[in-house]
Amino acid sequence: MRPTLIAASAVFAATFLAFGPACFASEVDPSPDTAPVASTTRGLFSSWFATKAPKTEIPVVVDHEDDEADAPPPLAALGRPRASELVVGALGLLGIAYRLGGNSPTSGFDCSGLVRYVFQTAVGLDLPRRAEEISRVGQKVDRDELKPGDLVFYRTLRKTFSHVGIYLGNNRFIHAPSSGGAVRVDDMTQSYWTARFNGARRIGS
Repeated sequence: MRPTLIAASAVFAATFLAFGPACFASEVDPSPDTAPVASTTRGLFSSWFATKAPKTEIPVVVDHEDDEADAPPPLAALGRPRASELVVGALGLLGIAYRLGGNSPTSGFDCSGLVRYVFQTAVGLDLPRRAEEISRVGQKVDRDELKPGDLVFYRTLRKTFSHVGIYLGNNRFIHAPSSGGAVRVDDMTQSYWTARFNGARRIGS
């Protein structure tokens, strides 16, 4: 990665964590249960951050169903990943299309594929492939103790730990939402996500 791109990414992450997503452009269609995180196109990084959410009434999430299932890494071997690296890595994937079973920018992502890719490329950690398996890695974290880089889990389609995203700070998380959508940032305080929150984990100490 070129030095100028690394510096720009670092500034991007620092600005996001300091001021929240409202300082970036994010275009999300309003619906009865979800509201835009930000509805303007102003901000320092508008051309990077502007994305279009799928025009669906309620986000419906299905984790992938392939046969790959890695064993959780030993926790004793993990150090606390640096939040800035995870945030920069995740935000660099905004707008990539959702794809069931997807695990790369070229193929698209499902929710666990996105999380696994970010941890692999940003901090060199291999996580299990399914959201439910990832939910058994790391330490449990209370919602009011969340820090950027923590993982947040949701119960979708009446299945516990069926969706996962990466917490960014300021009640925002990034995730691959559903078929027809793309990687985006959502507000955890929206009614849809509040009702389905299933817990959080911190990878490393």
